[in-house]
Amino acid sequence: MALDITLILILAATAATGILAGASLDQSIKQLPARHRMGMAAFSTYSRAADLGNGVVWYAIIGVSAAAFTIAAVVVARLQGQAAGQAVPLDAAAALAVLHSLVTAQAAPTNFSQRRAVGDEAALERIFNRFERWQALRAVLQVLNFGALLWVLIGYTSAR
Repeated sequence: MALDITLILILAATAATGILAGASLDQSIKQLPARHRMGMAAFSTYSRAADLGNGVVWYAIIGVSAAAFTIAAVVVARLQGQAAGQAVPLDAAAALAVLHSLVTAQAAPTNFSQRRAVGDEAALERIFNRFERWQALRAVLQVLNFGALLWVLIGYTSAR
């Protein structure tokens, strides 16, 4: 039985992107809204300890690996000529991986900027409101990317 590198990359991309989308949904649906109940300063303390602590490495690993596995899967599938019938979801997955990476390039520095506003409730509110908008867009793109990868996976495995 031959090793199917394309399938392995599609599976890795789907798994990593699923984890990433789940983490983003958790942040958008559960974590960020909590700031309104606990106050901006308290939420910032939590966010600096979690998201800007161990979260930096965690988010970097899952974010970079999700995008890298997706791009690698698309490139390998195309190079092996296995993209027939999968062009739309492959292209969508690649585009969405790039887009959510570009949005992260806006969201992450916004979240990091809270370090300059420690204790300033008004500034923290502006920062978290801006971050929430970028984060919502990022979550949508990541969920769509996960869907596109599931479409690729289903199409690829059913064609075999």
